[in-house]
Amino acid sequence: MAKLNLQDALNAIRFLSADGVQVANSGHPGLPMGAAALAYTIFMRHLKHNPKNPQWEDRDRFVLSGGHGSMLLYTMLYLTGYDVSLEDLKQFRQWQSKTPGHPEYGHTPGVETTTGPLGQGFANGVGMAIAEAHLAAEFNQKGHAVIDHYTYAIVTDGDLMEGISSEAASLAGTLKLGKLIYLYDDNRISIEGSTDVAFTEDRGARFEAYGWHVQKADGNDVEAIDLAIKNAKSDPRPSLIVCRTTIGYGLPNKAGTAGIHGSPAGWDELKLAKEAAGWAVEPLFYTPDPVLEHFRKSVESGQKAEAKWQKQYDAYKVAYPEKAAELDRRWQRKLPAGWEKSLPVFAADPKGLASRAASGKTINAVATALPELIGGSADLAPSNNTWINGVPAFGPEEPEGRNIHFGVRELSMAAITNGIYVHGGFIPYAGTFLVFSDYLRAAVRVSALSGMGSIWVLTHDSIAVGEDGPTHQPVEQTMSLRLIPRLITIRPGDANEVAQAWKVALETRDQPTALILSRQNLPTLDRSTLGSAQGLAKGAYVLYQSQKADPDLILLATGSELSLALEAAQTLEKGGKNIRVVSFPSWELFEKQSKAYQEKVLPATVTKRISIEAGVTTGWQKWIGNHGLAIGLDHFGASAPGETVLREFGFSVENVVRQAKKLLKA
Repeated sequence: MAKLNLQDALNAIRFLSADGVQVANSGHPGLPMGAAALAYTIFMRHLKHNPKNPQWEDRDRFVLSGGHGSMLLYTMLYLTGYDVSLEDLKQFRQWQSKTPGHPEYGHTPGVETTTGPLGQGFANGVGMAIAEAHLAAEFNQKGHAVIDHYTYAIVTDGDLMEGISSEAASLAGTLKLGKLIYLYDDNRISIEGSTDVAFTEDRGARFEAYGWHVQKADGNDVEAIDLAIKNAKSDPRPSLIVCRTTIGYGLPNKAGTAGIHGSPAGWDELKLAKEAAGWAVEPLFYTPDPVLEHFRKSVESGQKAEAKWQKQYDAYKVAYPEKAAELDRRWQRKLPAGWEKSLPVFAADPKGLASRAASGKTINAVATALPELIGGSADLAPSNNTWINGVPAFGPEEPEGRNIHFGVRELSMAAITNGIYVHGGFIPYAGTFLVFSDYLRAAVRVSALSGMGSIWVLTHDSIAVGEDGPTHQPVEQTMSLRLIPRLITIRPGDANEVAQAWKVALETRDQPTALILSRQNLPTLDRSTLGSAQGLAKGAYVLYQSQKADPDLILLATGSELSLALEAAQTLEKGGKNIRVVSFPSWELFEKQSKAYQEKVLPATVTKRISIEAGVTTGWQKWIGNHGLAIGLDHFGASAPGETVLREFGFSVENVVRQAKKLLKA
């Protein structure tokens, strides 16, 4: 076979990508054309992967953080032999295609994570590197390095402008994640024009300050990029390789301009570029056979690499059968048999326990049974109760640690948590105050749309926070989280509901869960006389009813207001009323139940209903109906002791009873 012309390989990447965008008449051709040499060098010189088994556990991970350049990734997947066909490239951005506008986790073989919101892929990669380092420390034995892989990414100007990348980079440098290698596509063009209008600092110096190993390379020189990656592998620090590139490389009129950032090149411009490169103008999506054969060698080399690893792993299984069995279980995202026996059961207690404290006790109770549980808080572990006792914090000296000090970095914390999840082998969680869920919302949304089983621990859940005032008192946040499709939001009402909420979160591996928890103590309810807390798994259940007949009134409550509803019900009963109290911790779980079950809990014949929740009332009408009443808070809170704020804003037995009597008379 004749020696491959490297430029032909690079042009294949460029023009397959550009053709895909042009045919779709939508997309971003500039990045794929400019970063072709970066992708080639990673995939063909360094990436340990098997296109025929995209889920090989010890593969290197590759993240295209600038997800708008998705055609670059799809082109590489096609060329190297993944289950992405030429027809799939032709269907770029079309209905139900494997090649959506931005890469989506779980949708396209070979896509490691969902990218598009700039900076999140950057942070995902940090999570992947944390996961690799921890698993290597936990499972590798002398002579048996069964976990040994790198995380690569192509990051963009836009990525580095985003604050999330600064947050994640700072943490990665602190943690000395030496198997993290990022190639920076330094094309100096954004949608609005030159990056000089808004982005003039020395990016390399910034990353050096973060503790990264920084190099520069010509972004069109494969050999220079190759050498830089080799150097990066020998350095114990995370690496940023600043690769000067030209956006839309090869286009005679639009290369290096903002005009090629987010719009197709145009047929005439593309024709001129192909002619200048000595490339066939027709047919579209042309790849010379020698070029395709060259890329497809990735299949054979990948299969050999995995076979070599499998031989090592088979030896590991013989030498360390228990560790191998545990590792296999964790890769499969299967929980160990009988793990639920570790869930705590809390005795009835009128004084009770803050649900954040009950959550902390639950985490520590299940942590031994679930060694894959890992997480931390945005510098709030003592407040969020997220610390696993008796184990170290993850760090360069103790990578086996399961507690992560994320620092005050909410958004990057959430995206890093998602990265740990998609890497595999873990159940990751992250904590902050509920009011600051706004800071991490973008990553929570990605976890939901991508089916990532991340767990969000959100404490200090209402105006009961008190003296800190309205800046720290969440009002709209719980409802806002309920708006995110596929996110399971749970606001438990006592300690035993908290334990059951964790059970739901831990058993749900293809959806994220948000746990909404109180700072103040909540009575631990006497379950011998009330409905079982296991009813939480159904989203809503009958907690209490005084008589067997249909109730006169149903009180629906969540979280800290559940005990309030019980007290109000008892007062109303003294007046001869039959009151049902429904614990309603999760709308999403209730909506999954059968219509028969929903009718059993909320009979259509009972139209007198009151919801009680210390937050905005938006959305409760769905459950209380047109004849119901929502007791909530459609305004911001105030600074005062929590009990005072609750009372002044109507969260008292007296007010609930008063409102109930009015409704019953109506």
